Amino acid sequence: MCSNNCYIMICFLNASVHFRFIVFRPFIGEVLVGKIRSSSSEGLRVSLGFFDDIKIPANSLQNPSRFDVPDQIWVWQYKNNEDEEHDMFMDTDEEIRFCVTDENFVDTVPNSDQPPNVVSGTEAALPEKKQVPYTIMGTIADYGLGLTSWWN
Repeated sequence: MCSNNCYIMICFLNASVHFRFIVFRPFIGEVLVGKIRSSSSEGLRVSLGFFDDIKIPANSLQNPSRFDVPDQIWVWQYKNNEDEEHDMFMDTDEEIRFCVTDENFVDTVPNSDQPPNVVSGTEAALPEKKQVPYTIMGTIADYGLGLTSWWN
């Protein structure tokens, strides 16, 4: 009920929207080709161009592999049939073929029970670390996997 000559108006808005929608969820065991985005002692980060949250842990690289700290890259120490060792470098932006081994979904729905971070005086609450909602884990520890240049 409204008093003092107050009027209630209800409006509806109808808008036409055009958009693109991509559904991406590779199956376990699927082989994909991406580019190495970065390397660390924990393993490789791979990008598909439209999706960047792909991790290949150190224990899922070819054996034996080592991390070259000065260059910040992984090196596969390949031995041929004559027992000669060759260093095969996994450089950033190189094309890599990997197999999907696992996927991880994290519910990132905001929790409305918690109050927003409030700045009071000189003390500020630290923002929470954002979690990635979908991560793919992969391996290159199999025949035909790894940098595509190795198999040409």
